[in-house]
Amino acid sequence: MKGFKEFLWRGNVVELAVAVVIGTAFGPVVDAFVKGVLNPLIGAFGSKNLDSYASCIKGPCTIASGEVTKGVAILWGSVIGAAITFTLTAAAVYFVVVLPLNAYNRRKEQVGEPVLSEADLLTDIRDLLAAQRR
Repeated sequence: MKGFKEFLWRGNVVELAVAVVIGTAFGPVVDAFVKGVLNPLIGAFGSKNLDSYASCIKGPCTIASGEVTKGVAILWGSVIGAAITFTLTAAAVYFVVVLPLNAYNRRKEQVGEPVLSEADLLTDIRDLLAAQRR
C-alpha cells in the first residue's frame, strides 16, 4: 500500500499518461464491478443505489433519478460511489501497470556493470603490476 500511495501523490508524467489510458480502458469494468457487486453489498444495509443517498439542506427536497427536482440537497451518495470507482481504477492501474514497471526498472538498475572473465581480470592485474615496476 505504501507504493500505491506514492504512485497517487507522485507527479510523474509518464505514469499519469499510462493511468489515463489504462483508467479509460478499466472504467467500464470498474463501473460494472461497483454496480454489480459493491452496490448490492451496500444495499444489504440500505439502498442498492448509492445515488439515492442525500441530505436535504433546504427543504422540502424531492430527488428523482439521482437529480434534485425540488429544494437544495447534497448528493453525498454519488460522491462516495465516484470515490469507490476512482480508488478501484487507480488500484487496478497501479497493480497491473506501475508495479511491474517499477520491478522491471529495479532489475534493470541492478544489472549494472558486466562481469569480467578470469582472463580479463588477470590481464588487468598484470597491467597494474607492470605499471608499479616502472
